[in-house]
Amino acid sequence: MTSLSWLRALDVADIAAITDLLAAAERADGNGGVSEDVRLALRPGPVGGGVEHLVARAGSAVVGYAALGGTATERQAELVVHPDHRRRGVGTALVHALFATTSPVSLNIWAHGDTPAAAALAARNGFDRERVLLQLRRPLASARPGDPDDLPRPIIPADVTIRAFEVGVDEEAWLAVNAEAFADHPEQGRWTLDDLRAREGESWFDPAGFFLAERNGALLGFHWTKVHPQDPVPEHPAAPDQPAGQPGPIGEVYVVGVASAAAGTGLGAALTIVGLRHLRDIGLASVMLYVDEDNARAVRLYTRLGFHRHAADVSYRHPARG
Repeated sequence: MTSLSWLRALDVADIAAITDLLAAAERADGNGGVSEDVRLALRPGPVGGGVEHLVARAGSAVVGYAALGGTATERQAELVVHPDHRRRGVGTALVHALFATTSPVSLNIWAHGDTPAAAALAARNGFDRERVLLQLRRPLASARPGDPDDLPRPIIPADVTIRAFEVGVDEEAWLAVNAEAFADHPEQGRWTLDDLRAREGESWFDPAGFFLAERNGALLGFHWTKVHPQDPVPEHPAAPDQPAGQPGPIGEVYVVGVASAAAGTGLGAALTIVGLRHLRDIGLASVMLYVDEDNARAVRLYTRLGFHRHAADVSYRHPARG
């Protein structure tokens, strides 16, 4: 029999059980199961950071997990069921528990991987497919014989300088440009200093791969790169003629943003190329990024730079319930 409980605090055993569940799902599904925000919230102590944790247990084993965040008017959730316990009602039980705690506001649930099972669970419970987050990839070394470099050189305006991010110096200026560049984005534009500090404390954080573009000391844009020690989505390419990922490290275009003062100048493309060349020069063979499917301008830019679709995450929305 499956039991559900909300965790008001996380201890080491809770975190280990949830992490093991996520690892099992990742091996089975070829994706990370939950977002980076959720993983950053898996810390010992009282639950905070705007994320609540729901676990499903069969006996003492954790067989399902959901994380709930969002705002007072729209809640965001992610859920994962252990591969050995699927098709037993665990996913439905988690969804119903999320309904109970979020009513009457609308509820969005992210499915990592665009799978028939997730679509069926969403349809059974009255959710509509609302948003698609694409994962795009490209190799960092040219596949053309005799051409060692198919990355163009960035075109940087003469009055713009590129430098690395300085911890303890650049946080406030970066947050301001990030909020401006992503004013309409449901997650990125809401970042706070705590969100930035949390990532600065992660083992993958490297300011040498965090590029800032300035004019006369004013921040105009940025490209923050990331290196994954292991490919987070090593299998299940989007099409048979596209290569699956390989074990080992992979780079990421973590976030690129440009202030309104530099919009339309080509600075975003130039910063993207700066970061790609950096990831190539430190020895990485491939790079990934995430972009909303309906962000046509960004998708065109990345396609021109040689990226192809590799995978997709889908957000399903259930409207406010009265």
